[in-house]
Amino acid sequence: MDIDLGLLGAHLREHEVSPESAVEVERAGYGTLWLDASPPADLAFAEELLDATTRLVVGTSVVNVWTADADTVAASYHRIAARHPGRLVLGVGIGHREVHTEWASPYDTLVAYLRRLALAGVPAERVVLAALGPRMLRLARDRTAGTIPCLVTPEHTRRAREVLGAGKLVLPGHFALPEPDVDRARAVARAAPPGNALQVVNYANNLRRLGFTDEDLAGTGSDRLIDALVAHGDPADLARSLTAHLDAGADQIGVYPLGDDPVATLRAVADAVWLARSA
Repeated sequence: MDIDLGLLGAHLREHEVSPESAVEVERAGYGTLWLDASPPADLAFAEELLDATTRLVVGTSVVNVWTADADTVAASYHRIAARHPGRLVLGVGIGHREVHTEWASPYDTLVAYLRRLALAGVPAERVVLAALGPRMLRLARDRTAGTIPCLVTPEHTRRAREVLGAGKLVLPGHFALPEPDVDRARAVARAAPPGNALQVVNYANNLRRLGFTDEDLAGTGSDRLIDALVAHGDPADLARSLTAHLDAGADQIGVYPLGDDPVATLRAVADAVWLARSA
C-alpha cells in the first residue's frame, strides 16, 4: 500500500469523534483514524473527517457486509478518493452471527463482497480485512492489502504476520487506558469491550486458539485475559504493551481508547508511545 498509515491508528465510533476532535487526533500524531462500528455505505461521516483534516488517513473498521451494499460502498469510495486521493482505506468485515440473522457462509460471503468491490474498480491495495482465523487471514493475504483484527494479542499479530508474509499490512487493534490503578483499569475494561465482547463466538474462538481457556473467557474475563487485551498502567506500561505488537510484526498499533474521554486517552497513549520510542 502506498498510503502512509502512520505508526499509530485511533479507533473511534461516530459518537466519540467529530471533525474538530479528528483534528486533535491528527495533531497528537496519529496517522489513521479508523471509524468503527459498521459505518453506513455512503461513508458520509468519513468524508466529513477527511474534509476537516489535512494528512490524516480515514479507514472503516469495518464496513459490514450484511449492512453496507458493496456497490454503494464502491461508489462512495470513488467519490471520496477523487476529493482526497490517498487518504481513504476500506476495512471490511463479516460482522457477528449473534447480531445478523442473515449470517450464513461467512467466508463465501466475504469472497463475493470483495469480488463486487473489485469489479466496481476499488483497488485491492485500498482494502483490508478484519481477519482472525487462519482461513480469513489467507483471504486477506490473497485478496486485499492486509488485515485489521480486533481483540487480539501480540501473539496473534505474530501468527498473522507468518500467514500474510512480508509486504502485507498487519494492523491490530488494542484497547488502552492510562490508569495506574490495576483494579480500576480492569473494572473499566470489564464494563466495556473487551469484557462485554468475550461471548461473541468469533472472538472467543480466536482467543482459545491463542491459548486462553474457558475459565479465562467466563463472564467478563479473567485478570490474565483482561491484562492481555488492555494496555493499562503508567506511560511506560502503556508503551510496552502496545509496542509489543510492533515487535511481533505489526505495521501499525491501532488504539481502542477506554475511559470517559476517548480523545484524551488517545493523546495520553500517543505521548507515552512517542516518549518511549525517543528514549
